[in-house]
Amino acid sequence: MGSDAPPAMPPPTKYFWGDEPGEDEYYASQGVRNQQSYFQSPHGRLFTQSFHPIDATTGELLPVKALVFMTHGYGSDSGWLFQKIAIAYANWGYAVYCADLLGHGRSDGIRCYLGDMEAVAGASLSFFLSVRRESPDLPAFLFGESMGGATTLLMYLRSDPGIWTGLIFSAPLFVIPDDMKPSRVHLFVYGLLFGLADTWAAMPDNKMVGKAIKDRDRLRIIASNPRRYTGRPRVGTMRELARLCEYFKTKFPEVTVPFLTVHGTDDGVASPEGSKMFYEMAASADKKLILYEGMYHSLIQGEPEDNSSRVLADMRAWTDERVERYGGGAGASSATSGRSADKADN
Repeated sequence: MGSDAPPAMPPPTKYFWGDEPGEDEYYASQGVRNQQSYFQSPHGRLFTQSFHPIDATTGELLPVKALVFMTHGYGSDSGWLFQKIAIAYANWGYAVYCADLLGHGRSDGIRCYLGDMEAVAGASLSFFLSVRRESPDLPAFLFGESMGGATTLLMYLRSDPGIWTGLIFSAPLFVIPDDMKPSRVHLFVYGLLFGLADTWAAMPDNKMVGKAIKDRDRLRIIASNPRRYTGRPRVGTMRELARLCEYFKTKFPEVTVPFLTVHGTDDGVASPEGSKMFYEMAASADKKLILYEGMYHSLIQGEPEDNSSRVLADMRAWTDERVERYGGGAGASSATSGRSADKADN
């Protein structure tokens, strides 16, 4: 079996951990309280959830030191294995808020159709801002993984200055690898149909999951997610992602807040060159890029435990330090001066 071959599917289960225990019991065992709801955005209804730390003895909510707003990647959702990142941050004392992107998970929209990324980002941003306004004195971070990193950057660019303390990117999709780029011929031909083909799931499937996940056991768990999109990429989605990657090259210099970017050197889905370019071009004085030698695209969900633990430890150290450094509220105004940049290879 080649490395890109689909994994043998395990028997379907209700949750990634199995059919038992139920959600409330599982989350309590992880030291968090999970709340789920729907939010009506200007562009459609979003499924949202939050994760708060709780006292292990009483189950009462604990005070939090900051807010983290998380966005998942292409074809995924805010649950299943992605929520392990949210649970980790909650265990570190953060309140975490997530939303399924439009066209993903339990949110509105054609499955995995992203023909207007401004609307996709705007929908999630409207939810995040509704929460942010309730706690203006707490530091607040935007977190994006893979295509969620591109969406996160769009949200930042659409936000007023000073709202966000910092940005956290895990393998952001800023540059598409050559063998993953949509064919210009395909896009041109479908474009001749004047948008009629935009929602067609007709683009080549380049086996993204196999290129993203190194650990085969975790690959089986991810593949068993009933909400994961398994169809071919839609024409409008690939057109829009290609456009966005070109657009970002002109927008990187507008980023001024602190940010952390982590990326695997063997990422076959989102080129690490995009993270390097972002690091070099962003105007932020407080910025850090960590490249992990030999790691794939999915650094936390798809790597062996020792690797994913290493990435999480780096994220925790960076985020905790920014909370201490910039204190209450957003830190954009104070974070853009007098701080040294940092680039590391691990």
